[in-house]
Amino acid sequence: MSEIILKAENLVKTYGKGEAAVHALNDVSLEVEKGEFLAVVGQSGSGKSTLLHILGAMDTPDSGKLTVDGEDVFSYNDDKLAEYRRRKAGFVFQFFNLLPVMTAKENILIPLSLDGQKADEEYLEDLAVTMGIDDRLSHYPHQLSGGQQQRVAIARAMIAKPAVILADEPTGNLDSASGAEILSLLKSTMKKYGQTLILITHDMSIAAKADRTVTIKDGKIVG
Repeated sequence: MSEIILKAENLVKTYGKGEAAVHALNDVSLEVEKGEFLAVVGQSGSGKSTLLHILGAMDTPDSGKLTVDGEDVFSYNDDKLAEYRRRKAGFVFQFFNLLPVMTAKENILIPLSLDGQKADEEYLEDLAVTMGIDDRLSHYPHQLSGGQQQRVAIARAMIAKPAVILADEPTGNLDSASGAEILSLLKSTMKKYGQTLILITHDMSIAAKADRTVTIKDGKIVG
């Protein structure tokens, strides 16, 4: 029997009031199985980024419930929410968000450093080899190509072995060849480690690589 790792129930998020109100999420419910690669597809303004931000507790819903790894996320106080973001959710963004004064290895270890945790060196080494950056760990971001920087960012997202990886247009800042390479690597790496991936995109060719696709439009899941 499949294990549900993430369950969103009746999420609502509105920005602004009155006639200026924008209903970013309108009663969104979603279940994701452990180890699944789910693509959330939608045009700009559809609500997909808001959904990703709420799933990662970077934003809070007006109403609704989010359960991740058996825990009611929005019952937490601010400190516990910060802990959730460090331990349970790994983030991969379109822009790599690496700190320029840190080496690739130091960037990867940021989530553990913030959490006061020591690195599992064997896992770090295996992850670096899998991502093809084991010979780049002492390099700084400006010494890396865009594709290499995104590999570092993916390793950073995975280093704490989170319940779910949340990826926001992860190939959007790369050329087509590098983007295809990163997407293929991301998918194979998730499978290798049994990791759960939720990726948002407007590109159906990217979504086609996922195990399952849902479409969001005007703040609602429509397919």
